[in-house]
Parts: sequence; structure tokens; C-alpha cells
Amino acid sequence: MFRSAGPTYRAAHAGHLSLAQLKVMTAIEHCRTPALGGHVEACADCGHWRVAYNSCRNRHCPKCQGAAARTWLAEREADLLPVGYFHVVFTLPAEVAAIAFHNKAMLYDLLFRVAAETMLTIAADPKHLGARIGITAVLHTWGSALTHHPHVHMIVPGGGIAPGGTRWISSRPAFLLPVRVLGKLFRRLFLTRLLQMHDAGRLAFFGSLAPLADRPAFLQHLAPARKDRWVVYAKPPFAGPQAVLAYLSRYTHRVAISNRRLIAFNETGVTFRYKDYRRDDPERQQVMTLVTDEFIRRFLLHVLPHGFHRIRHYGLLAGTNRKDNLAQARRLLAVPVADDAGPDQAAEVLPLCPCCGGPMIVIETFARWCQPRAPPTPATPIRELAP
Repeated sequence: MFRSAGPTYRAAHAGHLSLAQLKVMTAIEHCRTPALGGHVEACADCGHWRVAYNSCRNRHCPKCQGAAARTWLAEREADLLPVGYFHVVFTLPAEVAAIAFHNKAMLYDLLFRVAAETMLTIAADPKHLGARIGITAVLHTWGSALTHHPHVHMIVPGGGIAPGGTRWISSRPAFLLPVRVLGKLFRRLFLTRLLQMHDAGRLAFFGSLAPLADRPAFLQHLAPARKDRWVVYAKPPFAGPQAVLAYLSRYTHRVAISNRRLIAFNETGVTFRYKDYRRDDPERQQVMTLVTDEFIRRFLLHVLPHGFHRIRHYGLLAGTNRKDNLAQARRLLAVPVADDAGPDQAAEVLPLCPCCGGPMIVIETFARWCQPRAPPTPATPIRELAP
């Protein structure tokens, strides 16, 4: 889709696309093509060979997040505690989301910080949990139909370390913290700091939002958000650590839309599946067709600012003290110490041949915009070609 319609889209919107958006488009168009180089693999047993082009590794590319997610999950698996885990979602209302669209770096960062502060503050309150908790937070900026819908997903252990570090305080089995209390504090903290940013002249407004540069207009725009309930959603706890990992594998490295949701791309436009969350019946799964330019526009809405971290850790899981905090939590939970004895490095796992199941060996690498040499002949021993 990007290879076919991307050049025309760039020409039609020249001067209106950011450098980050242009880089994402180019990366996706070049992903797994000769533009990025690659290598040739051949089976050591039957001689079957194949060309593998390099991935772009861009975090917005639907094809390139699988390996990154697996590596990240392997590291996070060691952080899991033998307790229930909760899924909490903080969502910005429409009035604030519109401002965030033009101030992505600042307001996405503010969303992270305020949501985490809200959780840590209410959890530390003796009236609720009275403990210091750990949080893994992931930013999503999209709705299922690729609209702008910034929200943060959090994975939170069901309990925390008591003040003084003398014991572990567990939450109730199916209840972590009251969502209405979380929503009220989240609203108050976010709007207070948003107004401070406006007074300091740190916010930018364009198009229909340009009048919001004036303070009275800004306050009038936010008036509905001050009265409405801000959505904080807490799902039931996960069924064990493996369910936590399964969830994280789906959410941490997700992009705005995956290839498997795409149904068709033709002269009519792009047809894809989406969920209508206003429905709870089987008709929740819907199909939408957008003209190609509109589909690309919606996809590019979700390109993050350069260097922005969309996965963050707070509380017990934050910073350099994470290992010490987790070790303390395991002691308080009386978790047996794992035996670290074993091989220093796992043996390299070679891909298997799709024809005979033998090991596939890299016999050639080639640079960007180059093509591999002619394939090896059956008379040539494959192992002799390996670099």
C-alpha cells in the first residue's frame, strides 16, 4: 500500500508532513526489500536456499515488532511476581485529546506522569491499599478505526510493599483501587498542570484550535472536561503470570493497525476490520473502507515524536532500583530463590529448512540496494559457502 500510494501521497501533501512521518513512510516502503540489503540462507542437508531481506526495525512498522516484542518479553518475564495482576486504562477526554494532537510530546508525557502519580498516590493511601506498587505503562494513541484516541494501558501487581519495607500488602482478589477515586484525582492533576503549561506559553494551537491561545477561550474549551467523569477502567485480574505475558505480547509493541486486519487494497481504497466498542454483541466486529489517502493520513496520526518512550515503568519497577525492589518483594512473598547456575550463553538456534528440517546456514550477505549472487549449484557443498 505504501509502496503503491506513498509517492503520490507525499507529493500531494508536500510541506504538511513532518520529518518523522516521512521517515516512517520510507522505512515501511523499504522494509524487507533490496533497499536494506540482506542475506542468503541455505540448508546444510538438502541445499534448499532462500533470500532474506533486512527489516527496517522502525517501531511503527507492522512487520518489525515481533522480534522486538519477544526480546522485551523475555526480559520482563524475570520481573513477574507470584501475585495477581490488574489491567488499568487511563483515557483522555475528547477536549483534551484535541489539544494533545498538536502538542504530542508534552501531553503524552503528561498523560504518563499524571496517570502514574494518580495510581501511586491512591495506592499509598492507607484508606485504600497503603503500599508502594509497581507499574508497567504502555501508550496507545489510536482507536480501532485509527482515530486519535490517546490512552495509557497499565499492568499493575495486586499489592505492594508496605511503608518501611517490612511486609507485602496484597490487594483484594478482584479489586485493586476504586476507579472513581482514581478518575477524580487524574482529572484534577491533569487539568491543573495543563493550565500551568498554557500559562507558561508552552502549548501550540493551530487551525480551529488557534483561538485557544487566549486564556478565557482555553478555559471555556475545557469546561466540559472539568465536569465530566474521566474514564479510568480497571479490568478483572489476569489468570496467572502467563496470561500477563500473553497480554503484554499483544500490547507493548502494537502499532496503529496490523497487517492481519487488512482485508483489501484496490481502486476503491483500503478495507479493514475494526471493533465498535459501543457494542457488546457479535456485531462488534465491523468492516470499514477508507480512500487510500485517508487511510494513510489516519495511520500517520500515530507517529510518535522522535525519541519518545512509549513503554515506561514506575514505582517498584522504576529505574536502577528495580532489581533491588523486586528482590525485596520476593523475600516478603517468600518466593524461593532461583538457581542461576547454568550455561553462560544459550546455544545459537539456527532456522530450520522448510523442505527437510535441516539447519539453514547463512552463506552470503549483501549490502543495501544490492542483489545476491547466483544461487549455489547442487554440486557445491553448502557448508563450504558459509562465511
